[in-house]
Amino acid sequence: MLNGGRFDGALGVLAALEVLRVVKENNLSLTMNLEAIDFTDEEGTLVGLLGSAAIAGKIKPEHLQNPRGGRAALEEGMQRAGVSAESILRAARPRESLGGYLELHIEQGQRLERAGVNIGIVTDIVGIGSYRLTFIGRADHAGTTTMQDRLDAAQGASAFTGAIRDLVIERFLNCVANVGKMEFEPGAFNIVPARVTASLEFRAPNAAEFTRLEAALLDCAELQSKRFGLGLEKEFLGKHSPSPMSEGVQKTFVDACDALGLSRMDLVSGAGHDAQSLASLCPVGMIFVPSVDGASHSPREFTKWGDCVNGANLLLQAAIKMSG
Repeated sequence: MLNGGRFDGALGVLAALEVLRVVKENNLSLTMNLEAIDFTDEEGTLVGLLGSAAIAGKIKPEHLQNPRGGRAALEEGMQRAGVSAESILRAARPRESLGGYLELHIEQGQRLERAGVNIGIVTDIVGIGSYRLTFIGRADHAGTTTMQDRLDAAQGASAFTGAIRDLVIERFLNCVANVGKMEFEPGAFNIVPARVTASLEFRAPNAAEFTRLEAALLDCAELQSKRFGLGLEKEFLGKHSPSPMSEGVQKTFVDACDALGLSRMDLVSGAGHDAQSLASLCPVGMIFVPSVDGASHSPREFTKWGDCVNGANLLLQAAIKMSG
């Protein structure tokens, strides 16, 4: 990720490798094989959860034909990695080959740090949905067209962006919504915007709220477009449903935390993770370790060494218990 941090994703991969080394060096006899996997494009720069969704058999041809990061960027990435669309579509693992999946990650927030707690045991991973919403008005001379006579696409898009903040705060307290990008056409100082495309993403912790939030956001877009006399095009880009973590794996983490003397608390993950791709195939669990100042997706991202060690030790003990 451009200007990303050194711990998001990387900590989990390195800790998994260290788990394998410890098991091998100590000649531990387990009933299952342990694997460390470094999945690609979890962040959604191209497709979203690409590697883990491929392993889970959830990638469809249309996902690769129209990726949200653009087909050209995906083709370049596949060429660099030595894979093809065909090989990605054939990457699914048989369900019976997966005994479970454990993931260690930095929290990407400040809840653990503020509470002074060592470990966050993830109960649920939020669902994430995205749309491109295009507000359609009319291009006119920006100097000679009165404010009352304009069909200004920028006004509708901007009003929508402001309205969703109040909507989520008032009606969906555990959810979030974000407009992270706007594109203006024709995009000139002296022309009233004829089209503004807004990139919308929204997240909710459970299926019921996820469905209600999606409907409310789209209704809000319709309302604001009509308010300014605009047309509206809605392009659905995809969604990942909310994913509850395995109760059995959560209990394994609880027991291992207690055995290691680590404090713990339950947390919902507000970010998507590869664990959600595999949640329907095998027992899945996630743990968080504290992030300093909650910084993530930033060069400021940092997790203290002691917290990294705690997470790796917990991952090791849980892996041994589940496969011993």
